[in-house]
Amino acid sequence: MVAVINTGPSVRSIFNYNENKIKAGKAELIGDGNYPAAASKLHKDSRLKLLLKPLELNANVKRGSVHISLNFDSSENNMQKEKLMEIAHAYMSKIGFASQPYLVYQHHDAGHPHIHIVSVKVKSDGKRIDMQNIGRNQSETARKEIEKAFNLVPAQGRQKEKILNIKPAKSSVLEYGAAETKKAIAAVLNAVIPNYKYTTVGELNAVLNLYNVTALQGSKDSRMFLHKGLAYQILNDKKQPVGIPLKASSFYMKPTLAYLEIKFAANRTGRNPHLKRIKNAVDLAFMQNRIKTVSDFDRILIQDGIKTAERRNEQGILYGLTYIDHKTKCVFNGSTLGKPYSASGIEERCGIKSFRASSASVKILEDDALKNKQSQSSFISAGELQKIIDSVLQPEFSDDFIPSELKRKKKRKKGKGQSDY
Repeated sequence: MVAVINTGPSVRSIFNYNENKIKAGKAELIGDGNYPAAASKLHKDSRLKLLLKPLELNANVKRGSVHISLNFDSSENNMQKEKLMEIAHAYMSKIGFASQPYLVYQHHDAGHPHIHIVSVKVKSDGKRIDMQNIGRNQSETARKEIEKAFNLVPAQGRQKEKILNIKPAKSSVLEYGAAETKKAIAAVLNAVIPNYKYTTVGELNAVLNLYNVTALQGSKDSRMFLHKGLAYQILNDKKQPVGIPLKASSFYMKPTLAYLEIKFAANRTGRNPHLKRIKNAVDLAFMQNRIKTVSDFDRILIQDGIKTAERRNEQGILYGLTYIDHKTKCVFNGSTLGKPYSASGIEERCGIKSFRASSASVKILEDDALKNKQSQSSFISAGELQKIIDSVLQPEFSDDFIPSELKRKKKRKKGKGQSDY
């Protein structure tokens, strides 16, 4: 089981998101928590008002809505609603939401079984529930306990792609229109953005590109870049953008640049404990194997759950390397780990850096040789020639130089009224 927790400023929007899924025949309301009557028997407006009521008690809470998705393995597709509700109640209790009002929806629009839980983080007495590090602490503990109690397929130790059921977005979805394109991108964003620890848009893209999605900031002089805009687009099999970019603000999660920058700051410290794991894996790979290419290096690391993302220029020259650790969900640029782990450092350790550098520098060396040849065959002007002659004929020591030992000592003048005695 994998739990994904998101908070937001509007409980109304996440409520309508799930209710609209019911209208489209892609979801159903299967239960609730702490409602005075069965939520399915209540009118839609009444269900929403019971969620809004606690938020009115504390106007200082700006992001009061809580949206949780519990994702199960595809082999667990036949779970009964009663069991799903038991899991939902157990999970909410273990993360500190036992007394909160919440609604549980079962969605049927993905290849794996999953439920969505809508709640709020303001208690009935107006106090706010602290959700700092809830995903890493309470949620992770709850996940492990629930997996054992309900005999679920454990998330830990399996490949990340299978755990989160991340399916690469295919350019073929463009044939079905904007709705299908948005759905394909959203599936990848929902699985990657809340779970991985990255500190730049480039590091985030290293993960998104694995699943044929990219985040676009625009060129540095573009309107989008200057206004800190962000868009997401599908990539084809050659990792080239296709179709129309979709604004970040158009997605339910609102993965805008402002939202990501908050995550960047938190991730900088959150990923530090896992930095040594990648370094050790790299060092061990070179100690135990004869690695001659970067592709061999990637093939060895992936066995330990670490994927490398290469950045090459138009000539195919490697200039950047990013490490994606699917086990710890941390992303590191190679230069952040140190020179031995950067793109140039890895090529040196593979024994291909010097060859690559010389082949890339042929033109530069030829240009330098041509310049030297031109300078050697050029004429010297009369003024420059005279300066050279003057510097050659200039004596090393000045004529008037006299050693201190040969200088005559000056007699000390007697002052008026002074004598030798």
